[in-house]
Amino acid sequence: MYRKSTPIPESVAQLQRQLEQFRSAQPGRTKLPESLWQAAVELARQHGVYPVAHPLGLDYTRLKKRLGGSPTLRRKATKPAFVELVAPSRAPLEEWAVEFESPGRSKMRIQWKAAAPPDWTTLLQAWRETEG
Repeated sequence: MYRKSTPIPESVAQLQRQLEQFRSAQPGRTKLPESLWQAAVELARQHGVYPVAHPLGLDYTRLKKRLGGSPTLRRKATKPAFVELVAPSRAPLEEWAVEFESPGRSKMRIQWKAAAPPDWTTLLQAWRETEG
């Protein structure tokens, strides 16, 4: 989330000054020139839509539409904080399956038939060690 305490990047501040000059020289709600929109779109690709739209006083939705999709700025994938295993409360299971997926998108699936599952945490630890 963009906060007031977050410093505005210099390139955004520069465009902000250009927009202020344009707006002060124009009567009322004059449309922005295409060159200013294009500059805002380029900055949104670098910094994200909201961090550009907010300080520039631009319509977030319009800027996002002009961007033509998602910005190149990507959020880091968050790691799961926990894993929940839910077993049905009915009869004991005699077939088990565990699936793991690494941040690099490699996958491991283990299936077995037994009254009790093996130690899946040890399996996960061993797999992580081979990943890297």
